[in-house]
Amino acid sequence: MPYAVDLFCGAGGCSEGLIQAGFHILFSSDISDMVEVTYKHRHEQLGLIQGKNTWFERSDIRDLTGEDIRKHITSLEIFKGKEMPEIDLMIGGPSCQGFSRAGRRDKSDPRNMLFGEYVRVINEIKPKYIVLENVEGFVDMQFMGYVGITGIEYPDGSVTPDILRSELNEIGYDTLEPRILNAADYGVPQRRNRIIFMGYRRGLTPPKYPEPTVKPEDRVTLLEAIGDLITDPEQREQVNPMPSQYQLDSISGRTPAVDGKPIAAKTTPNTELSRITDIVRERFELFEAGESGTYLKRRVMENGIDISDKPALIALCSERLEMSPDEVVELFGKPGATKEQAEILLTKKNIRQKWDPNQPSATVVTIADDYISPWEPRTFSVREMARCQSFDDSFEFLGKRTTGGLLRRVEVPQYTQVGNAVPPLLAKAVALEIKKVL
Repeated sequence: MPYAVDLFCGAGGCSEGLIQAGFHILFSSDISDMVEVTYKHRHEQLGLIQGKNTWFERSDIRDLTGEDIRKHITSLEIFKGKEMPEIDLMIGGPSCQGFSRAGRRDKSDPRNMLFGEYVRVINEIKPKYIVLENVEGFVDMQFMGYVGITGIEYPDGSVTPDILRSELNEIGYDTLEPRILNAADYGVPQRRNRIIFMGYRRGLTPPKYPEPTVKPEDRVTLLEAIGDLITDPEQREQVNPMPSQYQLDSISGRTPAVDGKPIAAKTTPNTELSRITDIVRERFELFEAGESGTYLKRRVMENGIDISDKPALIALCSERLEMSPDEVVELFGKPGATKEQAEILLTKKNIRQKWDPNQPSATVVTIADDYISPWEPRTFSVREMARCQSFDDSFEFLGKRTTGGLLRRVEVPQYTQVGNAVPPLLAKAVALEIKKVL
């Protein structure tokens, strides 16, 4: 069985894919204590026991050395009296917030430098193959005054991929041209583009990027992914009378335990839903499938919208606009509402979107209150988000369900654990290509 190390492992999406591809994870690491609880719990489920056949180390990668990793691996019970085996694959996704195009990009974010620490650990462990995963914005982030681990001073404006490939070349690794892969092409019910770097120790057989396993017309849709998790029984029976193959696979499990058998979900964890007010519920009901807040606002202003059955919204607008309820219904029922009036009805927030049930989901991120179910006026549960990422239902996310404000900078609650993860089926596709050349 090939051996792997998973750095920046998060809750374990990448690890799930590696295990599905037949790798044994000897060592993994992440900085978050909240992630650690989820990750260790899942590994215990699978029979990967701390100190016996695997080791998780909670650590800032800047403090993690190759010597630390070797010490923990050689101390495992399965290697008692034996030498540490070669590491076949090291995989990692350095924190991506500074690179992300989804929010405000911050070139000064210290997390942008973590890929350099990843290269350092690669140099200290010398695995046969290496993989780095990140957001698309990783491709064009520029650096000023970057100095590599061997002392190379890169010209101002050098972009991350060029630095990374040069650094790996300096320590004896050849690399493939980085490629953007869409998770939806590998059976994940989500449109999620990620940049993938693959490298190999000089002299070894180069790997290839995985070919899509799913044709565009056969991509798993949101309905096929989570239709069985609709909470209203009548609605569920109407739109999802029979479970899809994806739903069945999620329930029966894709990730094998150490005995080779996947763990079937006896219950469905992480299904708690956020409570919402009547005003928010009625706002959610105004969206059409696939529609964003921007397009809804434009529709209200240009075409008008019937809110006669939305008493909470009528009351709110009546108070704020100093109009009678009938005048409010008339105002919004025809074209001509101003932007300011539409924003009282809908709020200024434009990023919110109701997902299309007949398409893969949009990219799952860490704040789930921006997404609306196409079947019910609500946001999604952690489990529904996890399904969209291709996690098994037996995978239980632990810790706080969500957080807010400044705590988002330091806490990694369940929604964040899901949103930050590499989709297991995408990780599996990449890992299988490494396995082919081992």
